[in-house]
Amino acid sequence: MLRAVNVGHKSLADYHSIVSRDLIAEVRALAQPLEGKRVLHINATSFGGGVAEILYTLVPLMNDAGLVADWKVMHAREEFFHVTKALHNGLQGGDHVLTADERTIFERYNLMNVGGLTEEYDFVIVHDPQPILMREHAPIDGARWIWRCHIDLSTPNPEVLDFILPMVEGYDLSVFHMAQYIPPGNRMPQPVIMPPAIDPLAPKNMALTPEDAAYIVDQFGLDVDRALMLQVSRFDPWKDPLGVIDAYRIVKEQVPELQLALVGSMATDDPEGWDYYQRTLDYAADDGDIYILSNLNNVGSVEVNAFQTHAAVVVQKSIREGFGLTVTEGLWKARPSVAANVGGIPLQIVDGQTGFLVDSAEQCAARVLDYLRDPDRARAMARRGKQRVRHDFLTPRLLRDWLGILTRLSPG
Repeated sequence: MLRAVNVGHKSLADYHSIVSRDLIAEVRALAQPLEGKRVLHINATSFGGGVAEILYTLVPLMNDAGLVADWKVMHAREEFFHVTKALHNGLQGGDHVLTADERTIFERYNLMNVGGLTEEYDFVIVHDPQPILMREHAPIDGARWIWRCHIDLSTPNPEVLDFILPMVEGYDLSVFHMAQYIPPGNRMPQPVIMPPAIDPLAPKNMALTPEDAAYIVDQFGLDVDRALMLQVSRFDPWKDPLGVIDAYRIVKEQVPELQLALVGSMATDDPEGWDYYQRTLDYAADDGDIYILSNLNNVGSVEVNAFQTHAAVVVQKSIREGFGLTVTEGLWKARPSVAANVGGIPLQIVDGQTGFLVDSAEQCAARVLDYLRDPDRARAMARRGKQRVRHDFLTPRLLRDWLGILTRLSPG
């Protein structure tokens, strides 16, 4: 059955010094007609990914704005998450097609969790493919249903896409990061474009002094007086941690003192991550300057913040990317950034102005070297990157966009 997530309390007033007054005023104006409306968010897990991080801020801010918002996650076992990982990969273009048994498992867990929909809501927002079938069997009458897709469906495996299309056609509206992510065929209900955002006041993004960041990084055995190259991401082939190691090794030939940290989180809905975590460890071999860390090493939000704040260069060498919130996080901390020219990353990084976009390990290494050799330019680009995030990719803007969507779906 669905399990409620306790999100605590947040106040929009706390963001007054971070975002513009006009944005705050716009949020308040949009929220007023929606006061008292009930909103339910549903997804697969309450930790370990960007969706969960977004909801921990978005849901309490919706409540602060006057709505009544809840967040519930699916109850499922490992067999379901093996299937949904294959589904996720297929929707991003992977070769695997779900077997009859896998489809049965997917349907069984969706039907089982539908039993947790016992309250009435005005809006139900389903995040990503895992709970997508719940709309078809939901007992809630009168609610408007929204499918929020956080992944890139631009080049899906056709058979995998055909599997979910009948499920999403019953929704009132669909939301994507970018127009390019909408799959071909125009079968998505009323598609809307809305990039995600980060919470600047969350432990992962709140301001840390350089001294505090260095103290935390030092606890993990790194030499805080030597340059650090960093990637924060899941251990996943799409994030290409092995390619990051390749780039690091190229840079290290020129900068022998360089260190590399690969920092991730092991999520319950990503069983493949455990295998790729081990593969990354094996690929690093016995290099004592490569640090592979995760929540298994007690790395939490504050620790990730410290690594990002302390890093000389933050990289994100993804092969495919939904949006790349770890890029947003690094930019917000005014860190020199190098990231792959894929997915939503080019929305955030203007190549050569707010960071560098690359297409290979060799290019990644060259740009890291550019930063290390010209720290003044690196700092100037990083400052511009932070301002871009302030304007476009912080949670109050995301809240405004959601309120606009709910207004659009409201009767009358």
